[in-house]
Formats: sequence, C-alpha cells, structure tokens
Amino acid sequence: MKRTKLLLAALLPMAMAAQVEVNYEAGLTANAGDNELAPHYIMANRGGVVTQQFSTLLHGGIWHTMDTTRRLSWGAGVEAWGGWASTAAYWQVNNSSSSAFPSGGDDPASSSGEPFFVMPPINHQRPAYVWLQQAWVEGKYRGVQLVLGAKRHESPMVNDCLSSGDMVWSQNARPLVGARAGFVNFQTIPFTRGWVQINGEVGYYKPGDNKWLEHHYNYRNHFITTGWWMNYKYLHLRSNPNKPLVVTLGMQAACQFGGDNVFYQDGKEVRRVKQKANAEAFFKALIPGSGGSNKGDEFFEGNHLGTWDLRADYTLRGGHRLSAYHQHIWEDGSGIGFRNGFDGLWGLEYKAPTQGWLDGAVVEYIDLTNQSGPIHWAPGDHEGTPMTSETTGGDDYYNNYAFNGYQVRGMALGSPMAVAPIYNTDGYMRFVHTRVRAIHAAVQGHVGQWQYRVMASRRAAWGTTLMPMPKATCTSFMAEAGYTLRRVPGLQLQAMLATDHGSLLGNNVAGMINITYTGNFTIGRK
Repeated sequence: MKRTKLLLAALLPMAMAAQVEVNYEAGLTANAGDNELAPHYIMANRGGVVTQQFSTLLHGGIWHTMDTTRRLSWGAGVEAWGGWASTAAYWQVNNSSSSAFPSGGDDPASSSGEPFFVMPPINHQRPAYVWLQQAWVEGKYRGVQLVLGAKRHESPMVNDCLSSGDMVWSQNARPLVGARAGFVNFQTIPFTRGWVQINGEVGYYKPGDNKWLEHHYNYRNHFITTGWWMNYKYLHLRSNPNKPLVVTLGMQAACQFGGDNVFYQDGKEVRRVKQKANAEAFFKALIPGSGGSNKGDEFFEGNHLGTWDLRADYTLRGGHRLSAYHQHIWEDGSGIGFRNGFDGLWGLEYKAPTQGWLDGAVVEYIDLTNQSGPIHWAPGDHEGTPMTSETTGGDDYYNNYAFNGYQVRGMALGSPMAVAPIYNTDGYMRFVHTRVRAIHAAVQGHVGQWQYRVMASRRAAWGTTLMPMPKATCTSFMAEAGYTLRRVPGLQLQAMLATDHGSLLGNNVAGMINITYTGNFTIGRK
C-alpha cells in the first residue's frame, strides 16, 4: 500500500501537467449450457470470468495506457465484474462429521439395516456476485517499468488470442495481486550493435483465493493449502528484429511458497504445517537453493516449475509472418536437463500483414506424458535407507506434495489442457489429469464489419504418474462471430457456440453472447 501511494505521488504531477487519454469499456455477457460447468473454450483463457452453466454478468473498466515511447510515463486502470451465475454441486464433508464417501456400488448395510456409509451433504458453489478483476498502477523510466496491483499478464511466448495457453502463466485464471519490475518490451544490449536484445521481469504475487479453496475442499482426505505466495520471472534474448529471421530463446520460472498446509485423514485433521514466508524464503523462491526442514523439501524450497522457451519468426515478402515455437516444460532438475522427452508445447503460427479474411492461424501439439518417467526415488526423502541410487522421475506437472494444484480459484495458471481442480466435484484440490496429449488449432479473421474466430482441439488424458487412470478423451470446438456497428462506433455484438464431447469433461453444448461498448476521452491541458 505504501509503495502504491509513493508511485501515485510521483505520477500525479505528470497527470496534472499533461493531457491524458482515458479509455473505458462496459459490457454484458450471458451464457447458457447443458452441463453444470461451461465448455472448455468458454472457460479457458478468459481470465476465469465465465465458469458456470448459466450466468448473466455486467462488467466495466476504465484505464489510461502507459506511453512506452516517452522516457517517463505512467498508466493505471480498474476493471470490475458482477452479476448472477448458477451453482455447481460439490461434495463436502464437515470437519466434525464421521461420514465417509461411498466406496462404489451399493452401500453395505449394518446389522441394524442402516447404510454403513453416509453420503456427505451437497455443497453448492457459485462465483461471487461482484468482484474486482483488475486494479493496477504502473510507471516507467526509459526501458524499465514497475507494476503494482492486479493486472492481466500477457504471455511472452504465445499468441494469447489463438494459443491453447502458455505453459507457465496463461490467460486462464484471474490476475494475481502483486508487484513486478522488468523491461518495457525488448531492449537492445549495449555493444551488440542491435543484434541482441533482452526482455524479462520478476515479481511476487498473492492469489487471494483462500475462500474459494475453503468452500470447495471436502475436508476428508489429502490437504488444503491457503495463504501461499508465488514468484514469477522470465528472461528472453532476441536476435535483431529488423531482419527477416528473428530468434527468441530463454526461460520462464514460477515458484509457489509459504502458506498453511492442513492435512486430513478420514475427515479428521492430522497435521498442520506453516511454510516459511520470510526473507530467506522470498530469496530461495527467486534463486532456488537448499530447502527447509519439511520432509521432502530439503533440496529446494517451494514448488518450482517453468519452461525453456524457443521461438523463430520469419517474415516473408509482403509482411506475412511464419513462426515456430516450443515451450519445454520442467518441474525439477530432470526436466531442466531435458530428461523428460518431448514434453511441452510445440506450435506453428501464421500472421497476416493486414486485416483480412485470415488474420492469423495457430496449430499446436501439447505432450505432458513423459514427466521424466513414472518413478521417483531420492534417498534423502527416506531416512535410514541403504539404497543410494536415485531416480528423478514422476514429475507430476502442476501438482506438488505440499501445495494445492498450480491454480487460482480452481482455474489452471498454466496450460488449460490439464484438467483443473474446478472440475473436481469431489473436493480434491489437485490436478487429476496431468498426463495429457492434445492437438489444438485456431483461426481468426475479418469479413467486412464481421470478425470471426474458430478453435478446435482433441486431447487424451491418463491421470498422473502417481495415480494413473484409463484413457479419457475430449473433443472441444468453438465458433465465435462479432459485428461492429458502423452507426454506433465502439459498440460490438458477439455470439459464440462451444461444445465438449467425450469421457474427460462429458458432453456439453453452450452458447454465449457479449455486448460491449468502448470509448475514450481526454482530461488535462495540452
């Protein structure tokens, strides 16, 4: 809070002394389907705003965009959503209850004729009636910027509009509240004569989803972790952007740390652990080092995951651009060392030089099945063992022994292709399917006043390395059309149809409409 006030105090004189352009947007979103949760392409990569079977939501935002061409500049904004949404039924067991989940099939009867297993009460959950989606203030000096608050995070590697989603931090979940500092776009490294540029950032964040976790957890088995922190950073190097072939390479890395772990067994609390969130923990989240005293955490403190990133863009005559990219996902040292096969995201992208019937297209292949092999054995995890050999497999992407799945309010922070905890109606707080293979394709374009976007995917999942499951599949499709009214500049109408089909997410058909109005005005003096 103090940092925000200091930044505002520094930027306010600039805002009063110059003319400021202010943008605003207001809109209505409504959707309806035939399943308790919306289909994949209505939920995925939309900031977690639409998740339920039915909803009618209003949203509004106002913002000033930072001028990146000026030496000293600032920006700020706020966005809010609210309205009505239907509920989804989750099973929940009360802390003090002695009831148990059914074991499958008919409940065995006791000698008194009463059922031996008692079904837990149904726990109906829905999003809040009103929430703040974004609220931020930012400033820059030369090529460096500082952002405070909750602001949508754009992928440094993939096209957020067409991609299946960044592997480390996608558009899938609501923005996290935090502070980040980094470069403003790519900056030329001195003495390289423009041939090498650098871009990157580092930040610390809080998810703010304690209530969601507490309301959806079953309080039966496994654990719940609240109050955790996240550190995120990336560093990319890029070749001369003025040449036909441009190559970008680097790494993204995220770390969950801190928080309170509460473990349950058969409906009773059996252990409570408070993870470190002191200065040492903040440093070790930034630069992984030896862990804490918690069992299994002696090597690296917190849950670390990330990607090695590689992208090549080639611009043809006329401005048409072809791109190939790869995000090689890693969960620990074996993945960083490329001992997890072809795991990650592989993509091809086309981008047109001007607006037309085909503005862009993406085809992606996602593979998360190797995970450095199914077996993990570290002698340090087992006191007194005579076995000295080590096998660092069983990576289990997006899961960790001490943290809930890598998610915010049930929505995956990484790739939406991994089935997120919001689908776990039994109150399990981790990813059930992380061993996934998928193909995703998307196109978008303009025809007169019309805009369109089409997405389709096919994926198969086999549970996790520790809890393998029979193959489950899902075919998802989405077609979206928008129309901009010439007589009312700024008003856009949009309609969408989305479907899921298969054993992974069930069969689901839904529609959604959006009505948005955007505009701007200026304040201050020239």
